[in-house]
Order: sequence, then C-alpha cells, then structure tokens
Amino acid sequence: MSADVQGVTERVVAERDLLDRVRQELGKVIVGQEQLIERLFVALLSNNHVLIEGVPGLAKTLAVTTLSRVINASFQRLQFTPDLLPADLIGTLIYNPAESAFTTKKGPIFANIVLADEINRAPAKVQSALLEAMQERQVTIGDTTFPLPQPFMVLATQNPVEQEGTYSLPEAQVDRFMLKLKVDYPTREQELEILRRMAKSAPQVDVEPLVEPADILRLRSLSDEIYIDPKVEEYIVSVVEATRKPSKYGLQLDHLIRYGGSPRATIFLALAAKAHALLDGRGYVTPQDVKSIAWDVLRHRVVVTYEAEAEETTSEDIIRQVLDAVEVP
Repeated sequence: MSADVQGVTERVVAERDLLDRVRQELGKVIVGQEQLIERLFVALLSNNHVLIEGVPGLAKTLAVTTLSRVINASFQRLQFTPDLLPADLIGTLIYNPAESAFTTKKGPIFANIVLADEINRAPAKVQSALLEAMQERQVTIGDTTFPLPQPFMVLATQNPVEQEGTYSLPEAQVDRFMLKLKVDYPTREQELEILRRMAKSAPQVDVEPLVEPADILRLRSLSDEIYIDPKVEEYIVSVVEATRKPSKYGLQLDHLIRYGGSPRATIFLALAAKAHALLDGRGYVTPQDVKSIAWDVLRHRVVVTYEAEAEETTSEDIIRQVLDAVEVP
C-alpha cells in the first residue's frame, strides 16, 4: 500500500468513531433498515440524491427526518400532491404595493435536506422545477438565480407505481438520483421490536445532533481522496458497458434491454464505491464495494423491454447476470 493510500486510510479510521456514533443514534429510532441508513450516508458523502421506494408504513419518511436531526441541518418536508405548484417548491415574487416593487419569497427547497414525500404524485411542472435544483444546485425565481445551501440533498420517497394515484417519474429526473433504494418489510424480530417501541399513543425517542454541515463537507472531501486502482476503474466501466452491450460479455440479453446505464451511471458508481469504502473504514476501493453498491446505482437506469416485462424479467435480474458475467479484477 502506497504512502498516500496509507495516509488516507489513517484519516478514514480517525473518522470511523463519529460515523459509528451516528449509526447508533439513528438506531434509537429506526429498527433494522441498516442498509437504508448506510445508503443514505453514501449519497450524502457523494453529494447526491436518493429515491426510496416502498409501500406505505415502512419508516421511509421517519428515516429521513431522523437523519436530518442527527446531522443538525436545516430540513424541509414537502408532501407532493397533484395540485402542487412550482412556486410552492422554489418560491415566488410577491408584489409590495407600499414600495411598488417585487420581493422574493424563497420556498422550502432552500434547506440542507429536502424530503420530497410521495414524489410520484406531483405534476410535470413541479418535477421540472425540482430537476434544476437537483442538477444545478440552484433555483431561478423571476430573473434571479439563487444558489442552494451546502450541503444540499433531495431524499424522495415514492410508492410503487401500481398504487392508485401515482405516476411514473420522467426518465431524465430518475437519472438524477444517484441511488434508488427499495425498502422491504422488516423481519419478525424487528417488527416485534418496532411494536414494543412505537405502540404508544405518543411515542417519543430523542436523538442527539452529532454532526454539523461542516463535518459533512469535510467527509465529502475525504471521500474524494479514496483511491481507486485503474483495474477497478476498468471494472466499473465494464459493468456499466455490459448493461448496454451485453453480447460483448457473453450475455444474450439484447432483446431484454431497451437501454442501459449512461456515463452518469459510471460516475455515480465510482463515487458511491468511494463513499462505501469510507464507511467501511478503508482508504481504497475494492471490487466488492462496486458490486455491493451497483444494485442501487443501476436498478433505475437499466430499462427493460416489453418482451422482458412479458417474461417477468426485471432490471435486477439483468444486473445479477451482468455482475456474474463481468470478470472481477
């Protein structure tokens, strides 16, 4: 191991205690869902956004609100509905008759962590307004563009599209989310613990703010320094390329894939692998980091054909075959 990598690893290990304490604090409220919590931190350290999908009642919203309390960051929750307007999200200009001038009233998007609850219930204009904020980290109100605070992160929850009153998100917007997480039901033991903690008329569990926004920015800088070997970089490119050209890797999947991951998927997979290594206490990325995070980076970027849907083949089935076929360095 080179001296540079050794130095980064020592700094990562020094931060491990803080990250472990944050996990423990989140565990006071969230039972189970360890992977959800870890993936939220991966996105936070990578300066990106997360889409969380699951049926109602699985603590998606609770996990996000608790995370914001532990980080001690400004937080806004937006309930997306069919009648929501872009101004309800980003803000608007208000005319002041006394001064014969317009003043800017900023919307709830101006927060460190924004929870877009049930994002797939909102109309296209609202989605477009959110898209600028997610991609450009800025908002335009009237003729003026305002930068958003740092750190800035959108955590969106959605119910499966089969649920009544929901709509599929535009593909361009889905691609802006680094990770798409699927939240499943808890185990029997976890559900018993949930019952014992929360089956009260007013359950209250206090969490202590342990991290300031400045700490997140410092950890992001450290994540950028995590070392990726050139062979691991080639592995990342091969995994994404295999979702576009599966026959090149001996996979007969061309008829099942409408399109695969874009170069943004390659970038996100590298960034997420670095953050995953940091959370694991290492200053370098291993192929296992890439394989572990690939599911959440690619599941919403591999779009299957109608033939695949008829055969009940999902994007996750394709990702599984891709990870099995691409040679690991």
